[in-house]
Amino acid sequence: MADPKPENTKQPTKQRKLLAALEANWQTEMIGYYTYRTLSERDDDPLRKETLRHMAEAEAEHAALWAKRILELGGTQPRYTGKVTGDADSLANRLGGQRMALRRLEIDESRAIALYGQQLKELDDEPSLTVLRQVIEEERDHYRELSSLIRQRYPRRAHEREPSKPQALLNELLAKRNGTGTGRQTAGWIGDAIYGVNDGLGAIFGIVSGVSGATQGTSKYVLLAGIAGMIASALSMGSGAYLAAKSEREIYEAEVEREREAIEMNGPEARELLSLYYQVKGLPEDDADHVVEHIAKDKDQLLRALASERLKSTEEALRNPMKSAVSGALSTAIGAFIPIIPFFFLTGYPAVIASAVVSLAAHFAVGAAKSLITVRSWWASGMEMTLVGAVEGIVTYVIGIGLGRLGA
Repeated sequence: MADPKPENTKQPTKQRKLLAALEANWQTEMIGYYTYRTLSERDDDPLRKETLRHMAEAEAEHAALWAKRILELGGTQPRYTGKVTGDADSLANRLGGQRMALRRLEIDESRAIALYGQQLKELDDEPSLTVLRQVIEEERDHYRELSSLIRQRYPRRAHEREPSKPQALLNELLAKRNGTGTGRQTAGWIGDAIYGVNDGLGAIFGIVSGVSGATQGTSKYVLLAGIAGMIASALSMGSGAYLAAKSEREIYEAEVEREREAIEMNGPEARELLSLYYQVKGLPEDDADHVVEHIAKDKDQLLRALASERLKSTEEALRNPMKSAVSGALSTAIGAFIPIIPFFFLTGYPAVIASAVVSLAAHFAVGAAKSLITVRSWWASGMEMTLVGAVEGIVTYVIGIGLGRLGA
């Protein structure tokens, strides 16, 4: 018989990708079949033994469906490349015992559900999609059966009630879901305003000091440089604050949408994940499960609760891009305007000294104001800002003098 490989190379790229995906599905189901069969043979509990045997048969039926579709598409009968015991004899399962093996199978089932759910969007082949829908429903049944076996057919041990157990399970689920949420702490527009004043004050005080050193405090040049710097700093801060707040919101919305898809594709996993979050916080497992089941009656409520735990934020806590932009730009302009005020009325060294006094006083005020959104004392925060401003002013003034002499 002729080697089928030359024919496969002539198949369209789209069909080759489809066949590759279906063959991977076949391998996954066969691994599941051998794993369930081996665990069934080794289990001494009659109910678990029969349940695992039934699940092994279901996995074999899934593999048969994929093999049939592969042949219909012109592919060859796939060959199993795994072990005759599947994953039952993996190092993790041997060390963890039968119950841990079932727990890992539970996670594998949730992975398979998520993978097949993604394929529903990617595969453009209706017969394959029909198989996918059937397999997904049966895999969800497997997930529920495994959960029941683990939680009802094994006696609870005292150490499993400790916080470390749900934390470990939570970490395992989070690692499986390919990515974790990141904590987002927002200080609101007050934080933007204080940061803006600080940025504008520091930047323009440095410019004023440097130009004053270079020109011996000539008001015309200092005002020109200061006003130009003030405008540039305000626009930069405003646009930066706007883009940062907008990006923060877009990232949050994208993460929420991913959570929504995860709930649609694998509701049991989403409920377990939320339950584990509550267990880590100290709620007993039964109470956590009860709370989650109550929340899960409303999918939107489940989404909000899970997003809040996963992302450590809520939509209400996100900054408003326009408000951040306006507060950032205006506060920067205000802070930047302070060092140049004396040069409207004075010139030479009196203007330089007055600008330094006013600017350092403003530095202290801004530092003290930071205590509104931090836990530090206003006095320590104010003195720190004043010291930083003084060092900045001295350094830029000396540099300005040097540059002025070089240009003379």
